Amino acid sequence: QLQLVESGGGLAQAGGSLRLSCAASGRTFSTKGMGWIRQAPGKEREFVAAINYNGGSTYYADSVKGRFTISRDNAKNTVYLQMNSLKPEDTAVYYCTGDGWGLTWSSWGQGTQVTVSS
Repeated sequence: QLQLVESGGGLAQAGGSLRLSCAASGRTFSTKGMGWIRQAPGKEREFVAAINYNGGSTYYADSVKGRFTISRDNAKNTVYLQMNSLKPEDTAVYYCTGDGWGLTWSSWGQGTQVTVSS
């Protein structure tokens, strides 16, 4: 199982950008799909983005398509989420996830708060 640690969350203004990073420990990182899930207060968890094991395929929720970009560096055991054109509705705790798909993942990070002010 992967151990995942997120960083890069914080406060941004609407229209601004943030970049989340997720450092993974474990020898199998380069063989696993990775993803980002978010949960806003009082709402259910929402799939944000996913990337396959070698970065050749990426998938996005309609709500973030064209604004967010998921990428990975297998040499550094790290996955990223570049978030541009942020909106207040992007405010949530963002979780890095590994080895799974959609909303079902074997590994979860502790989460990082992203707050977007209007």
